[in-house]
Amino acid sequence: MRVQNNRWKMTILAASMALSLSLAPAQGWAANRASERVSQQVCINPAAEKLKDDLRLLWIDHAVWTRNTMISMLAGLEDANPVLQRLLRNQQDIGNAIKPYYGEEAGNKLAGLLKEHIELAGKVITAAKAGNKTDFEKYNKEWFRNGDDIVKFLSGANPNWAYADLKQMFDKHLDLLALNLTSRLAKDWEKDIAAYDEGQMHLMMLSDTLAAGIVKQFPEKFGGPSAQSR
Repeated sequence: MRVQNNRWKMTILAASMALSLSLAPAQGWAANRASERVSQQVCINPAAEKLKDDLRLLWIDHAVWTRNTMISMLAGLEDANPVLQRLLRNQQDIGNAIKPYYGEEAGNKLAGLLKEHIELAGKVITAAKAGNKTDFEKYNKEWFRNGDDIVKFLSGANPNWAYADLKQMFDKHLDLLALNLTSRLAKDWEKDIAAYDEGQMHLMMLSDTLAAGIVKQFPEKFGGPSAQSR
């Protein structure tokens, strides 16, 4: 009996050792993955992520309140003016967001250009609703001219915002808004909704481009070395 017990104990011990050896690679892999996750978390720059999130929220607000203004104006709703005022406030908010990097004057300049962008959009909407082709073409041309002014201002402020890239992005933004407008006038709701969805995603891409450019231009504000020290 004693011999059998000893053999049984040896069998259990051998099995335990085999199990431990088989688990070791898996445990090591899990530990490495956990370490990688920690490293990835450490590499995330909180200040840069906050800027990215803040700008995204502002430009999503731009999309939402522009759409609400368009709907209210076309339908002749009583809230058209309050909604428009909320949209104009968003333009000042976007201007304020760049002041920590470019100063008070630059922030107000951008806000002014964006407010003109909204005012011209209102004239485009009014002309389209009335079926006034002459005014529509006139204000639509001014609308794209204003868009070019915004792009020139931004590309002049930050070398990481290439004029051609921003011009393409801003023109697409205007094209999608125009598609929103014509789709609503035609009561093509599916096309209207699709244009809005694409427009919102496009503005998030634009805001991410702006955030990345600011971080690259002002690394010292995000925990990196300044341009002078490199």
